[in-house]
Amino acid sequence: MTFKELEIIDPILRSLKEKGYTQPTPIQEQSIPILLSGKDLLGCAQTGTGKTAAFSIPILQNIYLHSAENFSKRRSKPRIKGLIVTPTRELAIQIGESLTDYGRYTGIRNTVIFGGVKQGPQTQILQRGVDILVATPGRLLDLMSQGFISLSNLEYFVLDEADRMLDMGFIHDVRKIIAQLPAKRQSLFFSATMSAEIVKLSRKILGGNPGKVTIQPEQSTAERVAQQVYFVDKKSKPKLLVHLMEQNPEDSTLVFSRTKHGADRIVKILGKAGIKAMAIHGNKSQGARQKALGTFKTGETSVLVATDIAARGIDVSGLERVINYDLPNIPETYVHRIGRTGRANAEGTALSFCDMEEKPYLNDIQKLIRQQIPVVQEHLFLPTMENLLGKEVVEVPERVGKPAGNRKKNGRKYYPKNHRNGKSGGSRS
Repeated sequence: MTFKELEIIDPILRSLKEKGYTQPTPIQEQSIPILLSGKDLLGCAQTGTGKTAAFSIPILQNIYLHSAENFSKRRSKPRIKGLIVTPTRELAIQIGESLTDYGRYTGIRNTVIFGGVKQGPQTQILQRGVDILVATPGRLLDLMSQGFISLSNLEYFVLDEADRMLDMGFIHDVRKIIAQLPAKRQSLFFSATMSAEIVKLSRKILGGNPGKVTIQPEQSTAERVAQQVYFVDKKSKPKLLVHLMEQNPEDSTLVFSRTKHGADRIVKILGKAGIKAMAIHGNKSQGARQKALGTFKTGETSVLVATDIAARGIDVSGLERVINYDLPNIPETYVHRIGRTGRANAEGTALSFCDMEEKPYLNDIQKLIRQQIPVVQEHLFLPTMENLLGKEVVEVPERVGKPAGNRKKNGRKYYPKNHRNGKSGGSRS
């Protein structure tokens, strides 16, 4: 099927052709007809399935066709007809860029608002008027309370990445936003997972009989992503990372750290090895985050180190490799991470480092995805005997006929380090 067969209007078809899009992805093929018909939609889809276009294209088309206004010859100030709420700044910016690309020849205006930056430039655009607003929850509520945003004319509402909203503690903000929405509207609800709490939230947003689309359920991983795991002790992780980067220095690589401090430390480790890298996480200013993401997209920097929350919304075409420097403690997060590569029918690689403390995380991940991740055996980086046993081993000369625990040194029994009570090796009477 093609976009033309989905009855997409010519102005949008023209922009899609310029982007090189001719055939819709499965979620686009299933969602667009439902949304063009005016029904609400409940979508379960992983990152990288094309869901941004799945909701952006029909919203643009519906606004374009159902408005009496000629958007290219405006005489009145635009009012917000579409609202898309998303958890992170990066994802909001990405959605805004997509709306601009797809709606280039429609005359429909959109803007993006988020926290962490001064609100002045954002309110100036809002005062001039927009048709579609993309927002993070906190800044949206702030500007609504100040009177800069009115949702009285809203016709289309999208809650994207609902599961991440809950993970980040936005549930109360989302409920406040829902309370301000007009009763008559078309609503779209997207989430990568469908827990009981997510389903309960969707029922508050959607009408009684929404269309439903499920693409790649939560147990799935990108089919084109080759996954591998390295068992490595924690102190050898830096050496292994540098080793892998030196093997394929040109590959664009997204490295995941569990913490902000860890992300900065990884950048320093790579820098000392002469490998240019930049970090993106919540402690970075918006300008720094945009600069890091921009240089990564253009290829000026081949390595981007990110935390999970900051990485939501990173969409880099041709990303060749994801490295889990730290395994995530939430198994679904692993699926989100590796979904950054292997997009748009391209192949990708996902490499994971696993130390002894992270073995339970690996077990949970393999249980979720219902497969064993192949192990790479590289002797140089295998865990030391001390880490495998959980104690430091002290070499004791072998003596025939004497058990290890009964050996004597200067007439006294001798024990390995950390024996019994964890104290250092020595003798006792």
